[in-house]
Amino acid sequence: MVANMPLEEQKEVAINRDVDLMRIKTCETGENKELDYQIKVAKVKLLSFGIDYSELEF
Repeated sequence: MVANMPLEEQKEVAINRDVDLMRIKTCETGENKELDYQIKVAKVKLLSFGIDYSELEF
């Protein structure tokens, strides 16, 4: 993320990334280790912002 991006905007980008990845995951019919890894990274970023993502999970 851009260093001079406001914190609220960084949080919004992180949430949107997680939501996008979860949308892809719901359409995935096979195993996709890279997608699973990217979802884990997105969750860590959300946690680092203090965002409870449990309501965002499908």
